[in-house]
Amino acid sequence: MSRTLEAMLSKAADPLLLLGRFLLALIFLHEAVTLATGFAASAAAMSKVGVPPYVLVLTILLQLAAGLMVALGWHARLGSLSLGLFCLATAFLFHSNFAVRNELLHFEKDLAIAGGLFVLTATGAGALSLDRAFGRRQLLRYAA
Repeated sequence: MSRTLEAMLSKAADPLLLLGRFLLALIFLHEAVTLATGFAASAAAMSKVGVPPYVLVLTILLQLAAGLMVALGWHARLGSLSLGLFCLATAFLFHSNFAVRNELLHFEKDLAIAGGLFVLTATGAGALSLDRAFGRRQLLRYAA
């Protein structure tokens, strides 16, 4: 890679991390609001697969809290790790009927989102984050 291209990418790293954090967080924040505003219907759908309503409450709280952590860059590594593990669990628990093409697609998307979240866990939120703005130490650190 040329030094010019490397320098350009280096300058773009923090804005790209911010954009990536927002895009990753968006799906979880939107889903949390959707589940909360349609709680009865969501609880009924989840009960059909054996998931009790309290797990729905925990799911909403996880998606809201960790989604905001990722978006704002406040302990983003912890938030992204939590959501990455959540995506893996969702993929294997709810989208494992590969005979149905749509289920396979959801499985693969959950794995891809988890992968992006694990990359964020390894890299951290970057300079454009609340942790960096307030000089806070992150709960999880990658020891390089």
